[in-house]
Amino acid sequence: MNEQHNKGLYWLVGLAAFVIIIAALKEASQIVVPFMLSVFIAIICAPAISSLRRRNVPTWLSILLVVMLILFGISSVAVLVGASLDNFSNQLPNYKTRFAEEMSNLIQVVNGFGLQVSYDQVKGYVDPSSLMQMVANALRGLGGVLTNLVLVVMIVIFILFEAVELPKKLSLAFNDNPKSMDNLESFVKSVNRYLVIKTLLSILTGVLITFCMWVLGVDFPILWGVCAFLLNFVPNIGSIIAAVPAILLAFVQLGSLSAGLVAGAFVLVNLIVGNVIEPRYMGRGLGLSTLVVFLSLLLWGWVFGPVGMLLSIPLTIIMKLAFEANPKMHWLAVLLDSKVEDEKS
Repeated sequence: MNEQHNKGLYWLVGLAAFVIIIAALKEASQIVVPFMLSVFIAIICAPAISSLRRRNVPTWLSILLVVMLILFGISSVAVLVGASLDNFSNQLPNYKTRFAEEMSNLIQVVNGFGLQVSYDQVKGYVDPSSLMQMVANALRGLGGVLTNLVLVVMIVIFILFEAVELPKKLSLAFNDNPKSMDNLESFVKSVNRYLVIKTLLSILTGVLITFCMWVLGVDFPILWGVCAFLLNFVPNIGSIIAAVPAILLAFVQLGSLSAGLVAGAFVLVNLIVGNVIEPRYMGRGLGLSTLVVFLSLLLWGWVFGPVGMLLSIPLTIIMKLAFEANPKMHWLAVLLDSKVEDEKS
């Protein structure tokens, strides 16, 4: 009886600690979000810096070159997306009018088959302008974080300089304990590999979607490519969320046939990248169950806003890798995994 009481108390204290940590993170989100972005960028930059250092490029110059490249890329995309968002917001009233026209034509076709549907009924369930405005607001929320770009870049530079001396510090901290060092090194390598490969595949997805939207003549192809890049970090449902506003815009701008082609382009790109390329390089051991993905989006989105939703799956994957590296917490990694059969076999 006493053992059960202690176990219940242990879980109660753990739950209370979790709630306190989440509440503290939400309160400190203005500081935590730029720091998290900096850590993610630093992890992605680390392999390029290591490669330059192996070629005898000084550490300070390696960091400067990589950070300048990242800064140039982010600034260029931010300028293009900002211009697209302004034009997109200005065009929303016209898109709403065009949507009414296209829906009226589509409803006439449907009514031709004997179904009685009115535009007022459809309008009550589907409002493309509000959905597209929601996408624009989410991207502006991300842009608001990037206004702290100077702070983010400074943190990235300090993290990268610190990372050079980190192995020596960890070795001293763990008193050269081989098991602890091996577990930590395995965890760091797994996180680094996941973030680098996922980022490269997300860039590929964004470029392919931008090209497809440009070929099909959909307005603001760069905007939809950036949405596809960002939401590719969210498995299972991210590609669907990225596709919906682009399909609606194609329907409003070009008609139902083009909307179908846009949907086909998203399906094709995500099938190639997600089902062919990603399993080959990422491996199948980093899957999350659909319920965990959805709950992660809700939790981290509530704590950190739009940026939290974009970083929710990488954060959960890192937690899963940390659980796998600790034998006592391995059961949590099993609960988060998408394929229980693989764990048993």
